[in-house]
Amino acid sequence: MKVLITGANGFVGRGLVSVLRSECHQLVCCSRVAVSDHEFVISPPLSADADWSQLLTGVDVVVHLAGKAHNLGEPREVAVQGFKQANVDGTVRLAEQAISSNVKRFIFISSIGVNGSSTEGAFDESSPAAPHADYAESKLAAERKLEDLNRGSSMELVIIRPPLVYAAQAPGNFKRLLKIVSLGLPLPFATINNRRSMIALENLVDFIRVCVTHPKAANNLFLVSDGVDLSTAEIVRFLASGMNRKARLIAVPQFLLLAGSTVLRRRAIYTQLCCSLVIDSSKAQSTLGWAPVVSPQQALTESGRGFKAL
Repeated sequence: MKVLITGANGFVGRGLVSVLRSECHQLVCCSRVAVSDHEFVISPPLSADADWSQLLTGVDVVVHLAGKAHNLGEPREVAVQGFKQANVDGTVRLAEQAISSNVKRFIFISSIGVNGSSTEGAFDESSPAAPHADYAESKLAAERKLEDLNRGSSMELVIIRPPLVYAAQAPGNFKRLLKIVSLGLPLPFATINNRRSMIALENLVDFIRVCVTHPKAANNLFLVSDGVDLSTAEIVRFLASGMNRKARLIAVPQFLLLAGSTVLRRRAIYTQLCCSLVIDSSKAQSTLGWAPVVSPQQALTESGRGFKAL
């Protein structure tokens, strides 16, 4: 099977390339920057007028990982336009050309942010969309346009909404948490009794691997996670264990953390660290027979160990 992967040189992409390569798939690994690996090719920019036609020749499955994920200090209106251009217009253009090239299946990696940033119960595939960030808004817009586009075609669509993806080399907020834990700085989460669904990199790439070929994945939406939800304090303890460090957790009342984050205009960080976000990923298991290949306890400990080695 010939599989085109966008964002193949990224955090998730590298892991997926390794897994699919081991299964002897023929890969078209697309990167926005030059890579010494001969298997990688320069991809067109994610935009409404990109030309993917040559790269899509003979491709059976597209796994679309690439996109704009962060506001890099831009004015909000500039960032919103960037999200639209890359995540919506660029995705639709790729899907349109995939249909023209007779691609059989299009796998779109979206975000649990489409459902929201926190839960009282748990998100599942029937939960309403309620994005709270510009990035998540763009992912939802892309999902809807892909669904509209797909109704008139024979190409199968698979949408995956993962939560935070983690490993030793993870970027963003998880990298910052790894750094803080490695420095032995005290963290105010000792009495925070939240539950957070996340997904280890190994588990996400294994789930995508299953979706590449499984017939029952066709035209389905999946919310996927490690299947075990941990508190922020537990996450810190497992990371610290992997680093051979003692987790320095102190008790700070949650209302003080909320007040401080509000004053500092960091409510999003408070939500991520102190509130719950729980995913019911039972559909992925019952429909596809998939199970996580690694537990979060094991993966977090290994993330701490790997970060320390780095």
